[in-house]
Amino acid sequence: MDNGFRFPIARAARAEFTFASLLFFAALIYTAVQPGALTITLASLLGLIWVGLAQFFRDPTRHGPGDPALVISAADGQVVEIIRLNEPVFLEGPALKIGVFMQVTDVHVNRAPTAGTVEFKQHVPGQFLQAYRPEAATVNEHQFTGLETPHGRILVKQISGIMARRIVCTVSEGQTLATGERLGMIKFGSRVDVFMPPHFDPQVEIGDRVKAGETPIARIPSPGT
Repeated sequence: MDNGFRFPIARAARAEFTFASLLFFAALIYTAVQPGALTITLASLLGLIWVGLAQFFRDPTRHGPGDPALVISAADGQVVEIIRLNEPVFLEGPALKIGVFMQVTDVHVNRAPTAGTVEFKQHVPGQFLQAYRPEAATVNEHQFTGLETPHGRILVKQISGIMARRIVCTVSEGQTLATGERLGMIKFGSRVDVFMPPHFDPQVEIGDRVKAGETPIARIPSPGT
C-alpha cells in the first residue's frame, strides 16, 4: 500500500519507521533551535539511520508475469540452493527446494509464490547463525507457511539470520492468497526457502538474482508431461 513515501514502507515495519522518523525530525527541530557541532552530528547520524531504515523496510509495488503455470520467487535476493529432497513437515514427501538469501540492501517483504489457501502455519524457535551457512536452514529460528494449491502443496520457510531477530507472518490459516500477495517479512535478515512438488521445473540457477512477486523460479509442468 502506498503511504505517501517514494518507497512505500512495509506495514509490518511501520512502528519502527515511525519511531525513527519522530526521533530524526525532533533532532532537526532541536538543531534549528540550538545549532552546534553536537546537535548537527546527532541529527546527521539519525538522518543516516532514517535513510537506512527507509531502504531496508521499503515495500515497492510488484507485477508478476501473470502466468499461472509459474512459481514466483517469495523473496528478493540471490539463489543459493536448488535441490530435491524429502520435506516432512507439509509436503510429507519428495520436494524441490529453492533457497534465496537476502542481503541487507534487498527488499525484505516476502510474497506468496503462487495462488493458494493457507493450510498450515508454524513458528519454530532456534538459533541465529549466518543465514548463508547450510546448517542455518535447520537450526535457525524459522516460520512455516503452507499453501494448498490446485497443483499440489507449496511450503514457504522464512529463516532468521545473525541480524534477523523477528520473523513476521501476516497471513492466517484459511486465507486465500493470490500469486505475489504479501505474506510477511523478516526484519533485518535473511533467507527464504520454497518447497514445491519435485516434478516442477526450476527456472533459475545458483547465483541468479530474483525479486519477490516478479521472478519465476519454477514452472508447473502441463498435465501428462
